[in-house]
Amino acid sequence: MLRVAVPNKGVLSETAVQMLSEAGYVIRRDPKQLVVFDEPNHAEFFYLRPRDIATYVGSGALDVGITGRDMLLDSGSNATEVATLDFGASTFRFAGPAGKFTAVEELEGVRVATSYPGLVKNYLDAIGITVKLVTLDGAVESAVRLGVADAVADVVSTGTTLRQQNLEIFGPVILESTAVLISSTDDIEGLPTFHRRLHGVLVARQYVLMDYDLPVTLLETASTITPGLESPTVSPLHDTGWVAVRVMIPRAEANTIMDALYELGARAILVSPIHAARI
Repeated sequence: MLRVAVPNKGVLSETAVQMLSEAGYVIRRDPKQLVVFDEPNHAEFFYLRPRDIATYVGSGALDVGITGRDMLLDSGSNATEVATLDFGASTFRFAGPAGKFTAVEELEGVRVATSYPGLVKNYLDAIGITVKLVTLDGAVESAVRLGVADAVADVVSTGTTLRQQNLEIFGPVILESTAVLISSTDDIEGLPTFHRRLHGVLVARQYVLMDYDLPVTLLETASTITPGLESPTVSPLHDTGWVAVRVMIPRAEANTIMDALYELGARAILVSPIHAARI
Protein backbone atom coordinates (compact mmCIF):
# COMPACT_ATOMS: atom_id res chain seq x y z
CA MET A 1 0.00 0.00 0.00
CA LEU A 2 1.57 3.30 -1.14
CA ARG A 3 1.25 5.97 1.57
CA VAL A 4 0.86 9.43 0.07
CA ALA A 5 0.91 12.85 1.76
CA VAL A 6 -1.41 15.46 0.21
CA PRO A 7 -1.72 19.16 1.14
CA ASN A 8 -4.91 19.65 3.15
CA LYS A 9 -5.18 23.39 2.51
CA GLY A 10 -3.43 26.33 0.90
CA VAL A 11 -2.57 27.19 -2.68
CA LEU A 12 -1.27 23.70 -3.49
CA SER A 13 -4.19 21.70 -2.13
CA GLU A 14 -6.92 22.19 -4.73
CA THR A 15 -4.71 21.54 -7.75
CA ALA A 16 -3.00 18.56 -6.10
CA VAL A 17 -6.35 16.94 -5.33
CA GLN A 18 -7.58 17.63 -8.86
CA MET A 19 -4.45 16.03 -10.29
CA LEU A 20 -4.94 12.92 -8.16
CA SER A 21 -8.55 12.69 -9.32
CA GLU A 22 -7.53 12.97 -12.97
CA ALA A 23 -4.90 10.28 -12.35
CA GLY A 24 -7.70 7.90 -11.29
CA TYR A 25 -7.26 7.96 -7.52
CA VAL A 26 -9.97 8.26 -4.89
CA ILE A 27 -10.04 11.71 -3.28
CA ARG A 28 -11.71 12.95 -0.13
CA ARG A 29 -15.24 14.34 -0.31
CA ASP A 30 -15.27 15.86 3.16
CA PRO A 31 -12.65 18.52 4.00
CA LYS A 32 -12.55 17.13 7.55
CA GLN A 33 -11.47 13.72 6.31
CA LEU A 34 -7.79 13.16 7.12
CA VAL A 35 -7.19 9.73 5.58
CA VAL A 36 -8.57 8.18 2.39
CA PHE A 37 -8.12 4.50 1.55
CA ASP A 38 -8.01 3.65 -2.15
CA GLU A 39 -7.99 -0.14 -2.17
CA PRO A 40 -8.32 -0.65 -5.97
CA ASN A 41 -5.19 1.45 -6.54
CA HIS A 42 -3.30 0.14 -3.51
CA ALA A 43 -2.86 3.64 -2.08
CA GLU A 44 -3.60 5.47 1.14
CA PHE A 45 -3.79 9.27 1.17
CA PHE A 46 -3.02 11.39 4.24
CA TYR A 47 -4.18 15.03 4.14
CA LEU A 48 -1.62 17.07 6.07
CA ARG A 49 -0.40 20.63 6.57
CA PRO A 50 1.77 21.44 3.51
CA ARG A 51 4.71 22.45 5.73
CA ASP A 52 4.66 19.09 7.51
CA ILE A 53 4.66 16.88 4.42
CA ALA A 54 8.42 16.91 3.81
CA THR A 55 9.04 15.95 7.45
CA TYR A 56 6.66 12.99 7.33
CA VAL A 57 8.09 11.76 4.02
CA GLY A 58 11.72 12.35 4.98
CA SER A 59 11.28 10.38 8.20
CA GLY A 60 9.90 7.42 6.28
CA ALA A 61 6.52 7.62 8.03
CA LEU A 62 4.99 8.17 4.58
CA ASP A 63 6.32 7.04 1.21
CA VAL A 64 5.68 10.00 -1.09
CA GLY A 65 4.12 13.44 -0.94
CA ILE A 66 3.13 16.52 -2.87
CA THR A 67 4.47 19.80 -1.53
CA GLY A 68 6.29 22.96 -2.59
CA ARG A 69 9.99 22.94 -3.39
CA ASP A 70 10.39 25.89 -1.01
CA MET A 71 8.84 23.92 1.87
CA LEU A 72 10.97 20.87 1.05
CA LEU A 73 14.21 22.88 1.18
CA ASP A 74 13.14 24.84 4.25
CA SER A 75 12.35 21.68 6.20
CA GLY A 76 15.85 20.22 6.09
CA SER A 77 14.16 16.88 5.53
CA ASN A 78 15.88 13.83 4.03
CA ALA A 79 13.11 13.64 1.44
CA THR A 80 14.19 14.12 -2.16
CA GLU A 81 12.49 15.65 -5.19
CA VAL A 82 11.23 13.05 -7.67
CA ALA A 83 9.54 15.29 -10.24
CA THR A 84 8.11 18.76 -10.78
CA LEU A 85 4.34 18.94 -11.12
CA ASP A 86 3.99 22.23 -13.03
CA PHE A 87 1.67 24.11 -10.68
CA GLY A 88 1.99 26.38 -7.68
CA ALA A 89 4.85 28.38 -9.17
CA SER A 90 6.28 31.11 -6.95
CA THR A 91 9.43 33.21 -6.59
CA PHE A 92 11.26 33.78 -3.30
CA ARG A 93 12.86 37.22 -2.94
CA PHE A 94 14.27 39.74 -0.48
CA ALA A 95 12.45 43.03 0.07
CA GLY A 96 13.03 46.09 2.21
CA PRO A 97 11.88 49.69 2.69
CA ALA A 98 11.86 51.56 -0.60
CA GLY A 99 15.33 52.87 -1.38
CA LYS A 100 17.07 51.34 1.66
CA PHE A 101 18.66 48.22 0.13
CA THR A 102 20.09 47.68 -3.33
CA ALA A 103 22.08 44.47 -2.86
CA VAL A 104 21.86 41.37 -0.69
CA GLU A 105 25.33 42.12 0.78
CA GLU A 106 23.77 45.09 2.59
CA LEU A 107 21.82 42.67 4.79
CA GLU A 108 24.93 41.81 6.84
CA GLY A 109 24.01 42.05 10.54
CA VAL A 110 20.43 43.26 10.05
CA ARG A 111 17.12 41.63 11.05
CA VAL A 112 15.39 39.64 8.29
CA ALA A 113 11.87 38.32 8.83
CA THR A 114 10.72 35.19 7.03
CA SER A 115 8.46 32.16 7.26
CA TYR A 116 11.24 30.04 5.73
CA PRO A 117 14.21 30.34 8.12
CA GLY A 118 15.91 27.16 6.94
CA LEU A 119 15.75 28.17 3.30
CA VAL A 120 16.95 31.72 3.92
CA LYS A 121 19.77 30.67 6.27
CA ASN A 122 21.09 28.11 3.80
CA TYR A 123 21.03 30.68 1.01
CA LEU A 124 22.82 33.36 3.04
CA ASP A 125 25.34 30.92 4.51
CA ALA A 126 26.27 29.85 0.98
CA ILE A 127 27.18 33.43 0.07
CA GLY A 128 28.79 34.28 3.40
CA ILE A 129 26.24 36.72 4.82
CA THR A 130 25.11 36.63 8.47
CA VAL A 131 21.78 38.13 9.52
CA LYS A 132 19.47 37.99 12.53
CA LEU A 133 16.58 35.82 11.36
CA VAL A 134 13.12 36.64 12.70
CA THR A 135 10.83 33.66 12.17
CA LEU A 136 7.17 34.46 11.57
CA ASP A 137 4.22 32.30 10.59
CA GLY A 138 2.63 34.44 7.89
CA ALA A 139 2.09 38.18 7.30
CA VAL A 140 5.84 38.63 6.88
CA GLU A 141 5.36 41.78 4.80
CA SER A 142 4.13 43.64 7.93
CA ALA A 143 7.31 42.93 9.92
CA VAL A 144 9.20 46.06 8.83
CA ARG A 145 6.32 48.44 9.45
CA LEU A 146 5.75 46.92 12.90
CA GLY A 147 9.43 47.30 13.78
CA VAL A 148 10.42 43.66 14.28
CA ALA A 149 12.63 43.45 11.17
CA ASP A 150 14.65 45.59 8.77
CA ALA A 151 13.97 43.47 5.70
CA VAL A 152 11.93 40.43 4.71
CA ALA A 153 12.39 37.30 2.62
CA ASP A 154 9.13 35.98 1.26
CA VAL A 155 7.23 34.43 -1.61
CA VAL A 156 6.51 37.01 -4.31
CA SER A 157 3.94 36.74 -7.08
CA THR A 158 2.92 40.19 -8.34
CA GLY A 159 4.62 42.20 -5.58
CA THR A 160 1.43 44.13 -4.87
CA THR A 161 1.32 43.21 -1.18
CA LEU A 162 4.92 44.33 -0.70
CA ARG A 163 4.29 47.67 -2.40
CA GLN A 164 1.28 48.24 -0.16
CA GLN A 165 3.69 48.02 2.78
CA ASN A 166 6.15 50.42 1.05
CA LEU A 167 8.61 47.58 0.42
CA GLU A 168 10.57 46.96 -2.75
CA ILE A 169 12.32 43.86 -4.04
CA PHE A 170 16.10 43.80 -4.27
CA GLY A 171 18.88 41.30 -4.83
CA PRO A 172 18.82 38.04 -6.79
CA VAL A 173 16.07 35.44 -6.79
CA ILE A 174 16.51 33.16 -3.78
CA LEU A 175 14.46 30.32 -5.24
CA GLU A 176 12.05 29.53 -8.07
CA SER A 177 9.57 27.19 -6.43
CA THR A 178 6.85 24.91 -7.75
CA ALA A 179 4.85 21.91 -6.60
CA VAL A 180 6.97 18.76 -6.53
CA LEU A 181 6.57 15.06 -5.93
CA ILE A 182 8.90 13.93 -3.15
CA SER A 183 9.87 10.56 -1.71
CA SER A 184 11.91 9.10 1.12
CA THR A 185 13.77 6.73 -1.21
CA ASP A 186 13.68 5.63 -4.84
CA ASP A 187 13.07 2.02 -3.86
CA ILE A 188 9.36 2.26 -3.02
CA GLU A 189 6.86 -0.25 -4.31
CA GLY A 190 4.16 1.54 -6.25
CA LEU A 191 6.12 4.77 -6.76
CA PRO A 192 6.88 4.21 -10.48
CA THR A 193 3.17 3.70 -11.24
CA PHE A 194 2.15 6.70 -9.14
CA HIS A 195 4.75 8.86 -10.87
CA ARG A 196 3.65 7.69 -14.34
CA ARG A 197 0.03 8.51 -13.56
CA LEU A 198 0.84 12.04 -12.45
CA HIS A 199 3.07 12.53 -15.48
CA GLY A 200 0.21 11.29 -17.64
CA VAL A 201 -2.01 14.04 -16.22
CA LEU A 202 0.63 16.64 -17.08
CA VAL A 203 0.87 15.32 -20.64
CA ALA A 204 -2.91 15.35 -21.01
CA ARG A 205 -3.00 18.99 -19.87
CA GLN A 206 -0.19 20.09 -22.17
CA TYR A 207 -1.13 18.25 -25.36
CA VAL A 208 -4.15 17.60 -27.57
CA LEU A 209 -4.87 15.18 -30.39
CA MET A 210 -5.16 16.62 -33.89
CA ASP A 211 -6.75 14.82 -36.84
CA TYR A 212 -6.74 16.10 -40.39
CA ASP A 213 -7.02 14.97 -43.99
CA LEU A 214 -4.75 16.13 -46.80
CA PRO A 215 -3.44 15.12 -50.23
CA VAL A 216 -0.75 12.47 -49.92
CA THR A 217 1.61 14.67 -51.92
CA LEU A 218 1.62 17.17 -49.05
CA LEU A 219 2.32 14.63 -46.32
CA GLU A 220 6.05 15.29 -45.97
CA THR A 221 5.51 19.04 -45.65
CA ALA A 222 2.66 18.54 -43.19
CA SER A 223 4.89 16.29 -41.09
CA THR A 224 7.29 19.17 -40.55
CA ILE A 225 4.39 21.19 -39.13
CA THR A 226 3.11 18.33 -36.96
CA PRO A 227 6.01 15.95 -36.30
CA GLY A 228 4.34 14.47 -33.21
CA LEU A 229 6.19 12.99 -30.26
CA GLU A 230 7.66 10.25 -32.45
CA SER A 231 5.93 10.50 -35.84
CA PRO A 232 2.37 11.04 -37.10
CA THR A 233 -0.09 8.17 -37.54
CA VAL A 234 -1.07 8.07 -41.22
CA SER A 235 -4.04 6.11 -42.60
CA PRO A 236 -5.21 5.78 -46.22
CA LEU A 237 -8.60 7.20 -47.22
CA HIS A 238 -11.07 5.86 -49.79
CA ASP A 239 -9.77 8.48 -52.17
CA THR A 240 -6.29 7.10 -52.90
CA GLY A 241 -4.91 10.61 -53.33
CA TRP A 242 -5.67 11.54 -49.70
CA VAL A 243 -4.58 10.36 -46.26
CA ALA A 244 -5.80 10.89 -42.70
CA VAL A 245 -3.26 12.02 -40.11
CA ARG A 246 -3.45 11.80 -36.32
CA VAL A 247 -0.81 13.44 -34.13
CA MET A 248 -0.24 14.92 -30.66
CA ILE A 249 0.50 18.63 -30.60
CA PRO A 250 1.09 21.19 -27.81
CA ARG A 251 -2.26 22.55 -26.63
CA ALA A 252 -1.00 26.14 -26.61
CA GLU A 253 -0.04 25.94 -30.31
CA ALA A 254 -3.23 24.26 -31.57
CA ASN A 255 -4.76 27.22 -33.42
CA THR A 256 -1.49 28.31 -35.00
CA ILE A 257 -0.90 24.77 -36.27
CA MET A 258 -4.47 24.54 -37.59
CA ASP A 259 -3.96 27.76 -39.56
CA ALA A 260 -0.69 26.48 -41.06
CA LEU A 261 -2.21 23.15 -42.06
CA TYR A 262 -5.25 24.79 -43.65
CA GLU A 263 -3.01 27.10 -45.67
CA LEU A 264 -1.05 24.06 -46.80
CA GLY A 265 -4.19 22.30 -48.03
CA ALA A 266 -5.33 20.12 -45.14
CA ARG A 267 -9.03 19.85 -44.45
CA ALA A 268 -11.34 18.36 -41.77
CA ILE A 269 -8.91 19.53 -39.09
CA LEU A 270 -10.17 18.48 -35.67
CA VAL A 271 -8.70 18.90 -32.18
CA SER A 272 -9.64 16.61 -29.28
CA PRO A 273 -8.63 16.72 -25.60
CA ILE A 274 -6.55 13.96 -24.03
CA HIS A 275 -7.95 12.66 -20.76
CA ALA A 276 -5.04 10.43 -19.79
CA ALA A 277 -1.70 9.43 -21.28
CA ARG A 278 1.35 7.26 -20.83
CA ILE A 279 4.35 8.46 -22.81
